[in-house]
Amino acid sequence: MKTKVYIDGQSGTTGLQIFDRIGARDDLELLKIAEEKRHDIEERKKFLNEADIVFLCLPDQAAMESVSLIENDKVKVIDASTAHRTNDNWVYGFPEISKEAREKIADGKRIANPGCHATGAISIITPLINMGILPKDYPVNVYSLTGYSGGGKGMIADYEADNRDVKLSAPGIYGRTLKHKHVPEIIKVTGLEYAPCFLPVVDDYYKGMATTVMLQSRLLNGKPSAKDVCEKMKEYYKDEFFVKVRDFEEEKPGTIYANTLAGTNNLEIAVYGYEDQIALTALFDNLGKGASGAAVQNMNIMLGLDEKTGLI
Repeated sequence: MKTKVYIDGQSGTTGLQIFDRIGARDDLELLKIAEEKRHDIEERKKFLNEADIVFLCLPDQAAMESVSLIENDKVKVIDASTAHRTNDNWVYGFPEISKEAREKIADGKRIANPGCHATGAISIITPLINMGILPKDYPVNVYSLTGYSGGGKGMIADYEADNRDVKLSAPGIYGRTLKHKHVPEIIKVTGLEYAPCFLPVVDDYYKGMATTVMLQSRLLNGKPSAKDVCEKMKEYYKDEFFVKVRDFEEEKPGTIYANTLAGTNNLEIAVYGYEDQIALTALFDNLGKGASGAAVQNMNIMLGLDEKTGLI
């Protein structure tokens, strides 16, 4: 019997991307609500309770409403919104950060899919803390570059309009309150004692992300070099398929581009440095490992399948 899957919010950017990744699979049955019924609560409730797996690709309040409509205790939910990422009753869906994380996802019924910027920051910070390199009270700085698809349909339309504003051809620094919605989940998942200083930037390309964490070796435990950190990170992720750490470049590391892994579910971490300064950059697709790809990977784990299914 095929697993029944319902995407609540199937017309949004993330919903469409999830559909693209699972639509052709013969082990799943996609339940599709009629377009004219997608705002009908009773119709949505019917689909939400009929499915084995539900993806929520909705604004926060709508996602919480959808959860409240689920009465069938066998339904498993993967929420792509921000609504449940710091909720202790939900499992955070980043399997690579620890063995325990993957086990919790496999056993879970309510999974909070990570935010895109948060994915990059957590992929770097969590291993460094877990390995005892980065003190939990370290004043972390994060700079994260994304393609405009991360802003959803409205931003995509603005960037792709024929008569678009000329300013959109340049990088746009936003979130200047330093209170970006992904910061709470970064704090919770990593265990940092203080909020990182987090600055996001959007640029004139469709998808791809480069999240960079900059560190001072003299403030790290053991005062490691960039090469030391690289080797430790490689060891941490050595058994992972989707997350890899690049070999350390001894001299003149080349330019890295934020759209390098667009169209994949891969995440690569580059480590580089000079004297006692170290930087780590996570490269991935904001719509892939940063959103829909991660959601499908989590679904595979929850169903006991090879987590690469449909993602290669």
